[in-house]
Amino acid sequence: MRQPTVTMEVGHDGVAIITISNPPVNALALTIFDGLKDKYGEAMRRDDVKAVVLTGDAGKFSGGFDINVFERVHRTGDISNLPETSISVAVNLIEDGKKPTVAALQGLALGGGLELALASHARIAAPNTLLGLPELTLGVIPGSGGTQRLPRLIGLPKALELMLLPYSFSPSFSKSITSEEGKDLGLVDAVVPSDELLKASRQWALDIIERRKPWIRSLHWIDKLGSLPEVVAIIKTARQQAKQSFKNLPQHQACLDVIEEGIIHGGYHGILKESRVFKDLISTDTSKGLVHAFFSQRATSKVPNVTDIGLKPRKIMKVAVIGGGLMGSGIATSLILSDIYVILKEINSEYLLKGIKAIEGNVRGLVSRKKLAKDKAEKALLMVKGTLDYSDFKDVDMVIEAVVENIPLKQKIFADIEKACPPHCILASNTSTIDLNIIGEKTKSQDRIIGAHFFSPAHVMPLLEIVRTEKTSAQVILDLMTVGKIIKKVPVVVGNCTGFAVNRAFFPYSQSAHLLLHLGVDIFRIDQLISNFGLPLGPFQLQDVAGYGVVVATTEIFRVSFPDRTFQSPLVPLLLKNGRNGKNNGKGYYIYEKGSKPKPDPSVLPIIEESRRTINIMPGGKPISVTDDEIVQMILFPVVNEACRVFDEGVVVRASDLDTASILGMSFPSYRSVAYHFHSSIQFSFGLVGSNETKSLVI
Repeated sequence: MRQPTVTMEVGHDGVAIITISNPPVNALALTIFDGLKDKYGEAMRRDDVKAVVLTGDAGKFSGGFDINVFERVHRTGDISNLPETSISVAVNLIEDGKKPTVAALQGLALGGGLELALASHARIAAPNTLLGLPELTLGVIPGSGGTQRLPRLIGLPKALELMLLPYSFSPSFSKSITSEEGKDLGLVDAVVPSDELLKASRQWALDIIERRKPWIRSLHWIDKLGSLPEVVAIIKTARQQAKQSFKNLPQHQACLDVIEEGIIHGGYHGILKESRVFKDLISTDTSKGLVHAFFSQRATSKVPNVTDIGLKPRKIMKVAVIGGGLMGSGIATSLILSDIYVILKEINSEYLLKGIKAIEGNVRGLVSRKKLAKDKAEKALLMVKGTLDYSDFKDVDMVIEAVVENIPLKQKIFADIEKACPPHCILASNTSTIDLNIIGEKTKSQDRIIGAHFFSPAHVMPLLEIVRTEKTSAQVILDLMTVGKIIKKVPVVVGNCTGFAVNRAFFPYSQSAHLLLHLGVDIFRIDQLISNFGLPLGPFQLQDVAGYGVVVATTEIFRVSFPDRTFQSPLVPLLLKNGRNGKNNGKGYYIYEKGSKPKPDPSVLPIIEESRRTINIMPGGKPISVTDDEIVQMILFPVVNEACRVFDEGVVVRASDLDTASILGMSFPSYRSVAYHFHSSIQFSFGLVGSNETKSLVI
């Protein structure tokens, strides 16, 4: 592996090209900072150097600070591992250097990489260069002057949007923009073709020397900040929004504190506070959890005896999707948006038309929300064809079955597609609970059968649970992992069992809630506490959204598989008997009205009381007394227990895969994550600590 280096080459024009090299993204390792100090020192001393162009090797500027250092700090508790870059590099070397620096940006300039560019006196970028400050995803704030310079260059409102607003499923992810957008905002001075980037940057640097271009030290620039009353009002509004959207995350308020400090007392004061706050935040449980989640997600791409045996993924050009309902249409949408041709099969013309319209609705919805360009939407919709038979299956590379959870129906479909499809075709099922061996038992192609479990809505949710049996070939697993990445999912490979990994680990979630309900605890209190913990929906509202038919069916499946730890609640059948089906018909535990947030429905309470009388488990007939913390623990500890069993049975490759699956599949808060949170906060762990697997005491 190549060592991180910083090189310098001085041209005949007197411009020194300083290049950061640390593949694959030129991460700012500790040795890179040492190299920058060395080369900048030399450039400032040399009489033949007039100016500096700072750039990155191999088509990328820099992906930011080396996150491995964060993990090292968390593991050792030694904060001295963090380099002091804000003053020593960004201010002293670059911004206050006696010779101008122009940053030549291409590929990406993220985090600390963008902060080095912000400290430069101009920024020239290649087309489509990605720019952003995603430090909040790791529980910290920009630590090399980004909180001070970005508002001064593009104005406070847009700077707050780039640093604080989410763009991804995780609530802490900050937004990124292209170099073209950066040019419009004033962040980038010019966008030039990639092959002219260095030439244009050199000339810009010489123009600064010759005073044909301004020599801007952004830390001292105040033109775009606005008046103090305007600043105070903007930050006050941002605080309120952050409090609502990120109630359990400290880094957003801390970021606003630091920005405010710099605007009121001056950029240098802001830099000093930024450095202190950055170091404080990196030691928090939030940062530890988010960094763990980052490395956990990265680890999912490595599967023993699949990704390490020299196999190459086959190209998947055409996929057949059987079933055009909610899941099937969502899966088809994901595929066509990534230029994979789809054959959508249904049992009759009416259902097929509904499926096609659902796909169109999904795509148009992305356009209306400005997440997809109109021309790309039109192109995607040309990638799907409907059919009522198997005649178009003769050249498909993969089939994904997405029909109702009915074993005989699925068995017949798999027997049919084995005959209709070419021998290399992957035979996948989107089942969420049924044993794949049962689904494929009437075929002779068990090595091609695999689970492709998407989460609803399939074109939005980022997790793809890949379920392998003991007979599934490594090639098929690798191919599906590759497809998952192409369609912008995070594939997690799991074993074949009832509920697989995610639904299996979380089936006690609603079970525990129903047990507490029948012990006399208020359901709306339970939901509120779980929401406060960080999950988007409490267990009862989640049942409303899923629909009671799904709840009854899955409960029965788990009852058959795990009768010794399944709580049989009569409540959901009672709700159905009383004409309630959750969000589907607007009445469940909550009332659902168009255009309004769900409201607790007091008229459900008599039905709950009837269910309590039927079970009759309250001690002495009186509700139990429990604290808020005890309720959260009683809901989530059983999830940890089941996750321990899932790991112990070898259903997942590594415990951290369950963290990734819980975050992306169940929207479990990424700063907590099942394994990591309970290890660090409660000491009941089945998860990864550094690189060592540890199994917990099962509570």
